[in-house]
Amino acid sequence: MYFYKKGVESIVDDQVTQRFSSEELVSWNLLTRTNQNFHYISLRLTIIWGLGVFVRYCILLPLRITLAIIGLSWLVIGTTLVGFLPESSAKNWLSELVHLTCYRICARGLSATIHYHNKENRPQKGGICVANHTTPIDVVILANDGCYAMVGQIHEGLLGVIQRSIVRSCPHVWFERSEMKDRHAVTSRLRDHIKAKTKLPILIFPEGTCVNNTSVMMFKKGSFEIGGTIYPVAIKYDPRFGDAFWNSSKYNMVSYLLRTMTSWAIVVNVWYLPPMSIQVCFILCLFLY
Repeated sequence: MYFYKKGVESIVDDQVTQRFSSEELVSWNLLTRTNQNFHYISLRLTIIWGLGVFVRYCILLPLRITLAIIGLSWLVIGTTLVGFLPESSAKNWLSELVHLTCYRICARGLSATIHYHNKENRPQKGGICVANHTTPIDVVILANDGCYAMVGQIHEGLLGVIQRSIVRSCPHVWFERSEMKDRHAVTSRLRDHIKAKTKLPILIFPEGTCVNNTSVMMFKKGSFEIGGTIYPVAIKYDPRFGDAFWNSSKYNMVSYLLRTMTSWAIVVNVWYLPPMSIQVCFILCLFLY
């Protein structure tokens, strides 16, 4: 029975499974307790925790919700108005200005503190930006320092309204549910996008799912078969101020955003890595020839 027990523990608590649960903290950050079986430490900590709850829910949360509503409203209105303009460099400039302004307002709604490193390696137009994926707000974090063309499935509801409005001013790549299953159709549209060197770089998360930011899952190769220049980006969140990981099997989007907006802050570091391109080994070809 001892070996059975150890075997089951290894299966349940393997390294891959741990990547889809929130990171355990060494010390308590006054948000969630690291030990669920221990609920009381001291009166002083309890009072500090109570004051923290009051500040986060009664002061910070209303301000953050207000900023988020302002940012999303301006995004829908601004991109819709810009979409009526004829295609020109002025329209592209206004579109990028509206996107940057709105995403920065939304980032303030999350109390995001973002540190960008190696800005000389920022993704350029006509390229593909690939990054590790922890949360849906990865898009907001990256778009605070530059505009990107998003890739994704067409949705209904509020998200669908936002998608339809921003695509009028910027060439995002949205797919119908039926098209997402057609790999060749998706690849063809992405290749057409990067051929135009005046279009914004495509933002792709090759992991295909959200990981808890302690490690990186294997990238799916489809993002690298398109061609063009690849701009790798590494995103690392600081869990001491708030857990940015979205566990979609445990929380829906509304619950996740509420947890994020009631945290202390979202502190994140973004590293722009050197650009990459597909290399052809001519020596090997000559040797085989």
